[in-house]
Amino acid sequence: MIRFFPKQISTTAITVYLITLGAVSLLFLKYMLGFDFLIIGIAWVLFFFLLSNYYTQRWMDVEDKKFVRKLFTTALLFRLGWVLFSYVYYYIKTGIPFEFGASDSFGYHSAAEWYVDMGWTQALERLGLTPLSDRGYVLYLTALYWLIGPNIIVTRILKSIMSAYSCVLIYKLASRNAGESAGRIAGIFCCLMPNLIMYCGLHLKETEMLFLTIFALERADNLFRNKTISFWNILLVAVLTLSLFTFRTVLGVSVLFCILTAIVFSSGAVMSKWNRTILIFWAAIGLLVMAGGTITNEAQSYWEHRDENQAAKRDHQVSKGVSWAKYATGAVMAPIMFVLPFPTMVDVDEQYNQQLIHGGNYVRVFLGGFVILALFSSIFVKKNWRDLIMLDTYLVSYLGIICMSGFANSERFLLPGLPVLLILAAYGVSLLNARNYTWVRTWFWIVPVITIGWAVFKLGSRGIL
Repeated sequence: MIRFFPKQISTTAITVYLITLGAVSLLFLKYMLGFDFLIIGIAWVLFFFLLSNYYTQRWMDVEDKKFVRKLFTTALLFRLGWVLFSYVYYYIKTGIPFEFGASDSFGYHSAAEWYVDMGWTQALERLGLTPLSDRGYVLYLTALYWLIGPNIIVTRILKSIMSAYSCVLIYKLASRNAGESAGRIAGIFCCLMPNLIMYCGLHLKETEMLFLTIFALERADNLFRNKTISFWNILLVAVLTLSLFTFRTVLGVSVLFCILTAIVFSSGAVMSKWNRTILIFWAAIGLLVMAGGTITNEAQSYWEHRDENQAAKRDHQVSKGVSWAKYATGAVMAPIMFVLPFPTMVDVDEQYNQQLIHGGNYVRVFLGGFVILALFSSIFVKKNWRDLIMLDTYLVSYLGIICMSGFANSERFLLPGLPVLLILAAYGVSLLNARNYTWVRTWFWIVPVITIGWAVFKLGSRGIL
């Protein structure tokens, strides 16, 4: 078992990225990325792959508590650095400390200021009229502004703390499911993952939502493996899971479904028969309490309208000139959901946020090969899929729903799957040997084909080519 991220793979990842970026830029010179997007993208790729190799080797024998401290501190420093840099960068580029074309983020900020001004009584009344999945983050932001005022920097510093602690939770979750070595690699992957860092500099709800998701999964996994069942532990998992419905309905459904699946199907090594019986009893009571409530109704409505949502999204894209969008059906996108979204390396339709984050999306695609290796190994080689059932179920259910909803290549909607993808990628790295490395090397050739093909799709679907 490999205990670190190999330098050979790190170097290959950087080389493939630079060659692919150069090829796309030369092939579509007229639509080459802006200089700042090029520099930031290159910096992120170098940052992730060089430091992944460095930290996984340097920290692999560090004592557990010391590792946790190093992981949290390092993750926090990187996130605080990006918060300060992005605040200035966005202000220079857009005139406000918000991202390009800020819509939801600026709306959340403005809504929270408005609710603070009107007072809690009226604010809660108005929030009660909004959909359940739109209440959680605005309520959190309103409470925060009521305490500290509408301070953008402090809000993003708190995001950084949550995101840094999420890396620690990922380490704990991955260690219990995939082994200590894979757990440390996963924690470091999360520490360095560009997408997770960049969201700390945005006023969107994703960082808080991811924190709650990872916390719910980690506590549920801990509950399953504990010899004694505590009512307070069950209550904490229930509260964390239900809170996700106030951020994004499908996320709450996916977490609830993966927990219930784990209770029923996880192996005896994960959960004893007695604990399984008790948890099935509590789960049955919980489902009866939820039945017919607001959460159930909203989830059912989302599922019933999934095909309409997907068709509407494609029709909207076609009406804007994205003619090939009609082919991006759920049946087409679902098989590749573990490597989405693809990096945007061409300047088209003023999609500046996608261009800015293209380096992080490249990292996702490159690591996708190790995710596939981990899934294949757990099902066909090691046959330990029941030990990983909660993580796999969460990933497949959430990404599957997103692919069926018409947002299959939306980086923001796919983000909640990223932490678990990083766990599986780390597990895949730890499983590397002479036999399966041959397949992984094949993936290194597939990545540039995917990336260049996506650039062709982006331009061709708009009739530019």
